[in-house]
Amino acid sequence: MSLTSYYLYCPIKCEMVAFGKKLKDRQIEEWNGYYINYKLMKKKVKQYARQIEAGGLERRYVLKDFSRMLDNQIEKIVLFLLEQQGLLASRLEDLGKQQDALQEEPDFAKINELRESYRDVGRDLLKLLFFVEINAVGLRKILKKFDKRFGYRFTDYYVKTRANHPYSQLQQVFKHVGLGAVVGAISRNLAELQDRQGSYLSIYDQPALPLQDPVVDTIRAAVDRLSYSTNFLTFLGQHALIMQEELPTPLEEHVDDERYHFMSLLLNLVNTFLYMVNTYIIVPTADDYSMSLGAAATVCGIVIGAMAVAQIFSSVYFSAWSNRSYFRPLVFSSIVLFVGNAMYAMAYDMNSITVLLLGRVFCGLGSARAVNRRYISDCVPLKIRMQASAGFVSASALGMACGPALAGLLQVNFKFYKLTIDQNTSPGWIMAVAWLFYLIWLWISFREPGHPTEENRAPQSNPGVKQPLLISTQPHQDEEDEDQECDASEETSEDSRAPINSIGAAYRLLTPSVKVQLLIYFMLKYAMEILLSESSVVTTYYFGWTTGKVAVFLACLGLTVLPVNMVVGSYISNMFEDRQILLASEIVVCLGILMSFHVIIPYSVPQYVVSGLIMFVAAEVLEGVNLALLSRVMSSRLSRGTFNGGLLSTEAGTIARVIADATITLAGYLGESKLLNVTLLPSLVICIMSIVATCFTYNSLY
Repeated sequence: MSLTSYYLYCPIKCEMVAFGKKLKDRQIEEWNGYYINYKLMKKKVKQYARQIEAGGLERRYVLKDFSRMLDNQIEKIVLFLLEQQGLLASRLEDLGKQQDALQEEPDFAKINELRESYRDVGRDLLKLLFFVEINAVGLRKILKKFDKRFGYRFTDYYVKTRANHPYSQLQQVFKHVGLGAVVGAISRNLAELQDRQGSYLSIYDQPALPLQDPVVDTIRAAVDRLSYSTNFLTFLGQHALIMQEELPTPLEEHVDDERYHFMSLLLNLVNTFLYMVNTYIIVPTADDYSMSLGAAATVCGIVIGAMAVAQIFSSVYFSAWSNRSYFRPLVFSSIVLFVGNAMYAMAYDMNSITVLLLGRVFCGLGSARAVNRRYISDCVPLKIRMQASAGFVSASALGMACGPALAGLLQVNFKFYKLTIDQNTSPGWIMAVAWLFYLIWLWISFREPGHPTEENRAPQSNPGVKQPLLISTQPHQDEEDEDQECDASEETSEDSRAPINSIGAAYRLLTPSVKVQLLIYFMLKYAMEILLSESSVVTTYYFGWTTGKVAVFLACLGLTVLPVNMVVGSYISNMFEDRQILLASEIVVCLGILMSFHVIIPYSVPQYVVSGLIMFVAAEVLEGVNLALLSRVMSSRLSRGTFNGGLLSTEAGTIARVIADATITLAGYLGESKLLNVTLLPSLVICIMSIVATCFTYNSLY
């Protein structure tokens, strides 16, 4: 992700003020004069506005004067940063001399004392990293405020002109090369002080052995948070939309390692994988199963969608349940899914479409994806949380691909006692057995972590910390503009950090940019569900495909998820702004939908496959960028409580799937010959709406 796109996508209006309040107790007292003077710059912006209204200032003067003020503020920050780096370097040099002396006369007591001295330097370095981060946030906020007040693209201008200019110090705030050298020095010396029991090997002879030190791990997490370049794991992990604090405390930002249990995390990811397999394993055969029970082929839309309908409700109660436990909801989920799949399989011998639908409803009632997300957010240390989030997305993608592939392999037909096992019922029996084995494994191996109270979750005050950095405790009368109105509303609330446990409170935190991102998410899930759910009916009608061919097509679509995200996360997102990728992906999805319409007779396999692949791949790119943006523009308050950010995105996607599956069934009454065009038309309309909303919202905001 480019530096410019990071600036452009951030919460607006009250969200900016709420973030300033979150910094209330985080300013280091002895460094008070070196932070960005946000209050002064905010007054200056208001002064510019009044003078422009009175006709006393020109636009070019405002841009030049404000740029000069920003340059001076950044220079103040950078010079102090360099001074502190020099002090840290001097301390490291002194410690290095002590370490050299110990090489000749080893003294274990002094070695331990020296190791602790290096850790003290590391803790001071962590404070300096936090200092840089606070100032980076303040800089981003004031740039955004200027853009909103005057309608200029000043952020684009300022960042682009200062990013690589030899006289600019902007990049010093974000690249922190000197700080990286200090991190390396601390890590190397701590590694050398480890007891190697007489080994003559250098630490560079064993590069695969990582240094296990909590101080260094915390420093690296802080450095990663300051590094805005996107990589594959980061990009993929953002798909999970696991919300977290934008600015955690410097010394207490990681989850207590005692709550982390690898096997429990693995079981959590296996639950994610099995549920996605369970969702898509019936797609290639749902139409045949419906017809075998006397229903129309297009009833497959209701059969597939019944699971999503139930998931709308199950996501809420599982999210609420995860406030108290993780183990019990996972056990309940496994039992309900076992029962649901057994009902789905037995519906054939009972000759009951009702039992078939109830089985899918039970499967939806067992959707524990809210618990899966919450477990990663609450119980995985920050240093590996992005990898765990990427694992969650990868498990979902693999499940999506394995489901149809497994259905294609289950081409069997025999009786077991009085139970029929064929291509229609075997997905239910396979998944029932899988959930039974998972339940046993879960019962034996899962470890319930402790649930800290909200009081314990709140960040503790740090020594040497006093007044808020970005918000004045007693604002001057002339600052009572639109942001001060937001201040007042925040101050009168009982607790601006309280968890979100009502839909009304969650809705009030949804800014226009968040609503647009949720609309885009709704659109892409709707389009993808139409493509996947009706694939069996459409390909059978036009091309006479067998279940095996449909399964191969769907599995190939699912297998594109990880490679596409690897390309976007590693290359494309570093070449273009997220806003550009977002709009381009929406347009390509729209083109894929247009290409899918049956306007040419005969309707050919290449047209269907190519258009479907274009639409699906573009939707995958769009989902990644959309959720990456959503994780940044959504309030960090939505990281806690029942109605958290992950639940909101899940509900938006699930409702889209329900409506898409209902559309397929309703369109079936017009006949299979009209099914394709009738179902694609709403997809096209919603896609165009999302493109218009994207252009209008971001042009008006930025």
